[in-house]
Amino acid sequence: MGRPKDDKGQVLSSLVAVLAVVAIVAGLLVLFGTRGNDSTADEASGTSTPSPKPQPTGGPSTVGASVPKPTAEGTTTTPAPTSTPTPTTEPSSEPTTAPPATTQPPATQPTTIPPEQRPAVEIYNNTARKGLADSVAGRARQAGWTVAGADNWRGKVAASTVYYPPGMLDAANQLARDLGVGRTKGALDNMKKDRLTVILTSDYTG
Repeated sequence: MGRPKDDKGQVLSSLVAVLAVVAIVAGLLVLFGTRGNDSTADEASGTSTPSPKPQPTGGPSTVGASVPKPTAEGTTTTPAPTSTPTPTTEPSSEPTTAPPATTQPPATQPTTIPPEQRPAVEIYNNTARKGLADSVAGRARQAGWTVAGADNWRGKVAASTVYYPPGMLDAANQLARDLGVGRTKGALDNMKKDRLTVILTSDYTG
């Protein structure tokens, strides 16, 4: 009966020893585990310099400010046109050199033939106006001309004309001025060649 009691006592002492060992080991683990955590916490609490991030060497820039933003209407703004450059020198309104003056030939005075050197004159009326030849003949005499005859003319004449034979152009021009006739022409074949012939038509207003 006493032996079993001794066995039980031995068993209890062994369990106590085992528990003690376990407690020691647990204490050691806790001790060493706490030191490791303290060491890591100290390193974390210290200041550390962050490592710089590598920047891309190439490629398009990602800066948002460089991208133009569209307007509210959906169109992009266009740059204003530059002002047109003004010419440095303005054209002069006056020519640099004056053109050479043109010399006009002196006006020639109409030839005036003395009355004693003037040829005789015949005056004909080619209109329906009665007495036209006689009235113009009187005007010619007042201007210093010798009237050899005045009569009517049968035929078609384009305009009032002073007809002259060769060599009497100056005398014909002077007679036309004196009588107000605006046309002179060479004498026709049926006209006398020693005098001037005046034919008056409906255009005559002198």
